Amino acid sequence: MTLAVRSHVPVRARISALGTYTPPRLLTNADLERMVETSDEWITTRVGIRERHIVEPGQATSHMAVEAAKRCLAARGIEAAEVEVIIVATVTPDMFFPATACLVQDRIGAKGAWGFDLSAACSGFVYALQTGCKLVESGTHKKVLVIGADTMSSIIDYTDRATCVLFGDGAGAVLIEPAADGELGMIDFHHEIDGSGGCSLFMPGGGSLHPSSHETVDKKMHFVHQDGQAVYKFAVRKMVEAAETLLTRNGITAADIACFIPHQANRRIITSSAERLGLRDEQVIINIDRFGNTTAATIPLATETAIQEGRLKKNDLVLIGSVGAGFTVGAALLRWEI
Repeated sequence: MTLAVRSHVPVRARISALGTYTPPRLLTNADLERMVETSDEWITTRVGIRERHIVEPGQATSHMAVEAAKRCLAARGIEAAEVEVIIVATVTPDMFFPATACLVQDRIGAKGAWGFDLSAACSGFVYALQTGCKLVESGTHKKVLVIGADTMSSIIDYTDRATCVLFGDGAGAVLIEPAADGELGMIDFHHEIDGSGGCSLFMPGGGSLHPSSHETVDKKMHFVHQDGQAVYKFAVRKMVEAAETLLTRNGITAADIACFIPHQANRRIITSSAERLGLRDEQVIINIDRFGNTTAATIPLATETAIQEGRLKKNDLVLIGSVGAGFTVGAALLRWEI
C-alpha cells in the first residue's frame, strides 16, 4: 500500500485525545412499545436499535458537550486554558444565540479560546473535524477542540412512530493538534451537499421562515420530519461514493482500512454501504443498538466503541463516513495516532 499523501500541507493535523458523554437515562424499545404503536422486533429488524440515552429535564446540549470536553482534555492531560478554538457541531443548540460554543467555553474555563457552532446535521462532526484540522494545518492554531453534540429528544415527536424510535442524545469531543514527525494524522477528506434533498429531512418550525407561534406548535412544526425511503436511498449511495472517492484518490483499497466508522443512522444503511465497499464485518464499527442516532455525536461515540473493543489501535488507517439532513455528505481518511 502506497498512500498518495498531500505534500503541500506544511503542518499535519492529528486527533490527540477523545472524550464522550451520554446521559445515564435509558429509553428502551420496551418503553417505546408503551408510548406508540411499535414493537421491539420491528425496531431491531428495521433500524437495529435496542436502546438510546435521553437527557433529564433541564439538561441540554451544552451540558453534554461540557462533559465530553472535560473527558477529552483529561485524556490529553491538559487544562482548558490551553484550548485556542472550540467548534461545536449541533442542530440542537441550547438556544439560537449565543452559540453553544460560547456556553462550553465559559463552563470549562477555556479563557483564551474563540469558537462557533456548525450546523450540518449528521455530518456535523465530520465537517467540524475538517474545519479544526485546517486551522491547525494553517499553522495559526495548535489546540482545537471539536465537539459533536445533540439533544435529539428535544425535537422528536414521541407520538410519531416513524421517527421517535430512531434518535438518542449524546456528545463526543476530540482535540486536534499538530502531528509529530513521522505521523500522518488527517490524510484527506471529501464533502458534498445536495440541497434538493432538504425537504426529505428537516424541522420546519422555529426559524425566520416559520417563527415560533401557537400555530407552528399546534402543527408540530418544531419536530423532525423525515421521508425515510428518500433518506435511505440517498444515504447508501452517497456514503459509498464519498468513501470510494477517498480510496481511489489516495491509492488504497478497502482491504487497507482497519476501521470504517460510519454515522450511526440505521444498521441497514451501514451494512449495505459496507457491502458495496467490499468491507468485512470486522472492519465496520456499529454501536447503534446501544445509542441510536445521536446525530453529530455518533462518530465520536463509535470511535470510542472501536477503542474499547480493541478494534482501533495506533497507526490504524481509519475511514469515516456520514450523510445527513441538507443533504450533507462527509468522509475522511486518517491515521489514528493515539
